[in-house]
Amino acid sequence: MQNQLSHPGGHQLHESNHVFSEEKIIGDIATIANMIMYISYIGEILQNLNGQPTSFIQPFCASINAALWVAYGWVKPKRDWILIVADVPGVIFGLIAAMTAIM
Repeated sequence: MQNQLSHPGGHQLHESNHVFSEEKIIGDIATIANMIMYISYIGEILQNLNGQPTSFIQPFCASINAALWVAYGWVKPKRDWILIVADVPGVIFGLIAAMTAIM
């Protein structure tokens, strides 16, 4: 079987019997990176809880942005689960970071 790394116009990677679309690969990597970005708010949350408050504005705005992307992924004719899963942590951790900053 021929191994093919790119197909002009096909945009797919062929290896053995598996076919991976560039869109799927980039989407999965972006989802992981996005989740790591939002989970990194744990450091700010801990600082806030230890009496070293950080600014609430950035995580609050990030949580609004993430909520809008979750809503967008939800209302699309075909739900965009990659988008939803990637941004749910932003809603959760962004709000927690913002709330602990103003407590």
